[in-house]
Amino acid sequence: MQPLKGIRVLDLSTLLPGPMATLLLAEAGAEVLKIERPGGGDDMRGYTPKFGADSVNFSLLNRGKQSIAIDLKSAPQRARLDALLREADVLVEQFRPGVMQRLGLDYATLSRMNPRLIYCSITGYGQTGPLAQVAAHDLNYLAESGMLGLSRGADGAPVLPPALIADIGGGAYPAVMNILLALQNRAQTGQGCHLDISMADNLFPFMYWGLGNGWSAGQWPSPGAELVTGGTPRYQIYRTSDHRYLAAAPLEDKFWNTFLELIGLRQDALSQDDAETIRQVAAVIAQQPASYWTARFKDRDVCTVLVADLEEAVGHPHFIERGLFREILRDGDGRSIPALPVPVCAAFRQSAPAAAPALGAANNMLANGEKS
Repeated sequence: MQPLKGIRVLDLSTLLPGPMATLLLAEAGAEVLKIERPGGGDDMRGYTPKFGADSVNFSLLNRGKQSIAIDLKSAPQRARLDALLREADVLVEQFRPGVMQRLGLDYATLSRMNPRLIYCSITGYGQTGPLAQVAAHDLNYLAESGMLGLSRGADGAPVLPPALIADIGGGAYPAVMNILLALQNRAQTGQGCHLDISMADNLFPFMYWGLGNGWSAGQWPSPGAELVTGGTPRYQIYRTSDHRYLAAAPLEDKFWNTFLELIGLRQDALSQDDAETIRQVAAVIAQQPASYWTARFKDRDVCTVLVADLEEAVGHPHFIERGLFREILRDGDGRSIPALPVPVCAAFRQSAPAAAPALGAANNMLANGEKS
């Protein structure tokens, strides 16, 4: 029995944060109805590369859902949703504040129709505040929250992060967490609620250490100067002679002492200045290729590994043995790719991933709203 079996979710979101959140709910057994605009649907359908009729991005994020194509700006068409709205357990949307109210789909309106509805709004800056109506993307949220300012390259300029941290870590994951909390609360009270998920707000817990240092001691963190921003030789990236990189994190003394032993440096020979010690260690690492160091560190507790590219990572024997990419998605042309691994434990997931839905394939559900 999947824990969310029997829970119906109406997903009015597009692109990444909402669809990622509802993917996790679908994997745990929820019935997710993706509400899309006729003609094109979710913009992500049109991205490239393709996997079947839609983009591979859309296919990865929307597997196991059903699609209903309806024009929310058309009052007659919108009214056809009423039966589904009365039966829904959860609604997920990520429009700017005020848009759902203009459509007659705001929480105040729908909660009168369905008091048990859990209504989750995912936005960049939340439902209130001076930035609530500002157009922005992941990079902007990272910049406003101070996270981007803590990540700088050798030239001092902020470095573009390779992950959509705000969309996933600040939006999708907190949305799922709060939806589950709201479902538990509803089980006790019988009442739904409105969840205000701000992607920018939810970035600050990632920097708990910097907030603590700043608030308690007035020591606000600087890029390149702190424990996890490059200020110590014990948490550093070192280049090898063949231009590969080692991620070295021997923070504790027991790891650091073994690390120094294996690279041939003595503690008493190191500078008392962290910046100079970084240069000393870097000079030693730079004398040998990556293969030398990986062999040198093999089976030793030094918390130091080779920086892998994504292709190398998905082929790592550890992740293969864990079955991380074992589940398969298939398109209409007979091609197959691994399904996106999601942080839902195997005991709760679907036995096999279903394909992403064709646009409007579940429009027949508009007739009566009954759960499938």
